[in-house]
Amino acid sequence: MDRQQFEQLVQAAFQEIPLKFKKLITNVAIIIEDRPDPSLSPHLKTNHLLLGFYHGVPLQKRGSFYGNVPPDVIYIFQEPIERICRTPEEIKLKVKEVLLHELGHYFGLTESQLREIEINKGEKS
Repeated sequence: MDRQQFEQLVQAAFQEIPLKFKKLITNVAIIIEDRPDPSLSPHLKTNHLLLGFYHGVPLQKRGSFYGNVPPDVIYIFQEPIERICRTPEEIKLKVKEVLLHELGHYFGLTESQLREIEINKGEKS
């Protein structure tokens, strides 16, 4: 899939976020990269394929000190997502899943909380 098509999937996934949450998302850049930069390796578990990454100050931890700061960043990594998906539809679903996961970190959820939500969602499907 070319970059423009992938970017459109990310934009479409963002547009699907309910307005009540979208209104709370401020000072965040969503960046698409081919693959994770090696400098992210301290954040990786052994043999872990990184599909996305959030870097910033979670919304719930922003206090009066928070101002005049560069935007938080959500990275979406195209090559790893394409590597684990077989069809364009799978890529579309995985992009949405990864974006929502990283936005969960923006809203202050931990990795274990997000995994629990994802497990429970899978059981309801």
